[in-house]
Amino acid sequence: MASKKSLVVEYLKFEQMLEGISKGKRIDGRKLLETRSISIEPGVIEKANGSAKVKLGKTEVIAGIKIQTGSPFDDTPNKGLLIVTSEILPLAAPWAEPGPPNEEVIEIARVVDRGVRESKIIELTDLCLVEGKKVLAVFVDISVLNVDGNLFDAASYAAVAALLTAKMPKYKITKEGEIEDTGKQVPLAAKLIPVSTTMALINDTIVVDPTLDEETVMEARVTLTTTGKDTICAGQKGFPGGFSMTDIELALDIALKNGEKIRETIKKSVELAEKK
Repeated sequence: MASKKSLVVEYLKFEQMLEGISKGKRIDGRKLLETRSISIEPGVIEKANGSAKVKLGKTEVIAGIKIQTGSPFDDTPNKGLLIVTSEILPLAAPWAEPGPPNEEVIEIARVVDRGVRESKIIELTDLCLVEGKKVLAVFVDISVLNVDGNLFDAASYAAVAALLTAKMPKYKITKEGEIEDTGKQVPLAAKLIPVSTTMALINDTIVVDPTLDEETVMEARVTLTTTGKDTICAGQKGFPGGFSMTDIELALDIALKNGEKIRETIKKSVELAEKK
């Protein structure tokens, strides 16, 4: 149970946070629409087909890609599989525990999956080897190493950077209809770069890239994924509070502008990794 002293400290911190936001300032010194520093390091898991580690402020996430053959779903016989999973490691936060994923963990995978899938960064028809029989399955495994807010964006950036640098085996079909590995590797993804931007509504004010402290007091949250200057491919709203039409228009504008900036950061990190 929290002590009276710790409760008082938390209350004062809460009040300071709300007062600062009302004046256009945040507790960590950022402006309302400013993201934290971003570090993207592709190629951090040697055995993976692709991987990347992202630091968004103090939030740290790693994503790994595994590609293997499998069977297509009955309703999409000519499409490969995309499967996104996520976990928050027990060491990432005091409240994190081992075991089955909770709703928060499931939502991370859902948001990343939707942004990747709807952006068409991977064309699933290109992963079909033999229609109705054999396809490539792409597994995106996300692990949260440290929690300090905005896991959606950190996980998304890690997944996208890992996909953009991933290589998959090149197969050929023999005369007998068998699948044969040529021993060659080809890029998995196109060079399209989807970027998510998560915004929180606090005291009727929109802030970008909320910290863990800010998430504890937010009234609503929205994550928008963009693929270009004027294209939004996915969205996810959370928490009970609502956004006004003015808020929505502002959020759309923020997501498009922030997407361009983050897209350049991801692009540069991928280009640097490819030169190594």
